Amino acid sequence: MALKVGDRAPDFTLPSQSGEKVSLSDFLGKKAVVVYFYPKDDTPGCTAESCAFRDSYEVFKQAGAEVIGISGDSPQSHQSFASKYKLPFILLSDTNNQVRKLFGVPATLFILPGRVTYVIDQEGIVKHIFDSAFDFKAHVSESLKTLEAVK
Repeated sequence: MALKVGDRAPDFTLPSQSGEKVSLSDFLGKKAVVVYFYPKDDTPGCTAESCAFRDSYEVFKQAGAEVIGISGDSPQSHQSFASKYKLPFILLSDTNNQVRKLFGVPATLFILPGRVTYVIDQEGIVKHIFDSAFDFKAHVSESLKTLEAVK
């Protein structure tokens, strides 16, 4: 069942690009979290989206939020992707798509992993969901708009 605005985001723990385990609960009570699910490292759309988050990362930090990208790629792939594009935020490896399923992220065109962004407040409540496979940069603007409104 897909998450809806107002639902409590399910906790999860996944390995990051540095190999350390990261949980959603690590941030609860401290900061909001913007979790963006994307199909694949180093593909044109995913690179554009990730670089847009990179370019606004300081704005997210000033808004009191952490950015976390999640795809099915390995931690090694994430490490290479983050290094190549100087991504300053956490990338998590969901190799068996368990967290993608937990959040109910739909597939794009029934075959590609979906591109969906969730804005989760400090208490773990989903405040906004943005689902767009092709409007990569809107994931950033929609998230920032929501963070401003939640303040």
